[in-house]
Amino acid sequence: MLQVTSTPEQFDAIVVGSGATGGWAAKKLTEAGMKVVMLEAGKRITPKDYTEHVNSWQMPYLGMDPKIKEKRPIQGQCYACHETNQEWFVDDTLNPYVQEKPFNWIRMRVLGGRSMSWGRQSYRLSPLDMKAKSHDGYGDDWPVTYEELVPYYEEVERYVGVTGLEENLPQLPDSIFQPPMAFTCGEQLLRDRVKQKQGRVVTIGRAAVLTKPLNGRQACHYCGPCEQGCMTSSYFNSPSTTLKDAMATGRLTLLTDAVVAKVEVSGGKATGVTYMDRTTKQERTVKGKYVMLCASTLESTRLMMLSGIGAQSDALGKYLMDHIYGGGASGTMPGVETRAWAGPPRRPNGIYVPRFRNVKEKSTNGFIRGYGYQGGSAPGFSYGAPGFGAKYKEAVRETSYGINLGLWGECLARKENYVTLDKDQKDAWGIPVLRIHADWSDNDKALFEDGRNQAAEMLEAAGAKNVHKTGGYSVPGFCIHEMGTARMGDDPKTSVLNKWAQAHDVSNVFCTDGAAWVSSGCANPTLGMMAITVRACDYMVREVAKKA
Repeated sequence: MLQVTSTPEQFDAIVVGSGATGGWAAKKLTEAGMKVVMLEAGKRITPKDYTEHVNSWQMPYLGMDPKIKEKRPIQGQCYACHETNQEWFVDDTLNPYVQEKPFNWIRMRVLGGRSMSWGRQSYRLSPLDMKAKSHDGYGDDWPVTYEELVPYYEEVERYVGVTGLEENLPQLPDSIFQPPMAFTCGEQLLRDRVKQKQGRVVTIGRAAVLTKPLNGRQACHYCGPCEQGCMTSSYFNSPSTTLKDAMATGRLTLLTDAVVAKVEVSGGKATGVTYMDRTTKQERTVKGKYVMLCASTLESTRLMMLSGIGAQSDALGKYLMDHIYGGGASGTMPGVETRAWAGPPRRPNGIYVPRFRNVKEKSTNGFIRGYGYQGGSAPGFSYGAPGFGAKYKEAVRETSYGINLGLWGECLARKENYVTLDKDQKDAWGIPVLRIHADWSDNDKALFEDGRNQAAEMLEAAGAKNVHKTGGYSVPGFCIHEMGTARMGDDPKTSVLNKWAQAHDVSNVFCTDGAAWVSSGCANPTLGMMAITVRACDYMVREVAKKA
């Protein structure tokens, strides 16, 4: 169990945020011999708070607590926010922000952050993603290459455990994999037929879920709702892995209920961090030689704005990105087993179709960049089937085998998508809130429509019936893949951070979450954020050694 210890006067490093990136920062720095304090705005939770084995009929409101809508009108729209874990998510009434255009900002303030309820999909950025400008002329290349990130991806993957299949695709580099999860019958047909007829790859999702034991963690037992915790630590979250290791060194001080207000800067150097006690609202300060901002994209950017870090750059707060999603196609698969028990039960993963648009060509149908698909095919009962008695049972069992593909598309980095501080509005701790202005570009929308059309074509190529296009544009932010607003780059005038995720103007401040991203790619970003964090920590440790 993680314990809070007393606070020394001076730390080697201060880590803000306890999620996936914060956990890695704490692990790497403490294991390198540094004394670290971690500040987490939310409360501490333990496995006793996990509810993955609690069914809706065991809950007071059958999973539909009306308090979710009252206190969490934005958070409650998230698929992962349930009656039993709603307090892991922020209370929107205490944590407001201004939407100049609709933007769903999903936030968790709890030990482990969003690593407690993330979707676990884990994909590498490709050389194409990181040098996209060199490919099609738009935007900026990353200041770091894919080849430079490879050893850090490998370190993260060996530790985290990523299930998946090798496919040898340049646009989606393979990871170091745990054994893959099984396809269902319909998914295998889709994989075989799409490959044969269209030359495209359908693979199993690459997920941070164990399929064999690793580092004392047990293989997944397919119970279902990973977003409510995991007793066996089968999926990656920071409290059961990186933070546990950091605490074992004896060099981590963990302060929960610590709402960070600003980084203290004097003489061009960060000297410490000021925070508010979440419950008493008492102001306190911790001092440290380095500050690692791992509070999530927009929170880290808000802290830089509040602290005057990156103010010399034209990029601070700008180039906000998310993935456009919410649509695709679905249908039914004839000729396969339709019994609900015929496929992997409650598999915490789906299938993935890697990007195939604009891999070699610069543009297609007038748009640049690309998209991937997540989806699946599974049998299920139709509880609304007609009939009674034996006829009803027969109708239920004859339910069609469904199949669906949903697209995740790259959002272009544009100055028109930005955040600023609203100094007239403050949160419950008196800290100015963000104003968020974001919308989809014409390119994003064209890419999205092409993705819906291609999803339908792929299902039809696989022999699916009753195929129809689904959905519409998601509200920006709702994919929970927000990136940008403090991008990396070589020029301090056009970027906030250098290639090591180190602030250009305050050299002992690093930011390694999604704020550092230059372009979004189309795949889930968390694995890349963790690799960037590990790389930044190794660089920090080397710098400390030089000065010793």
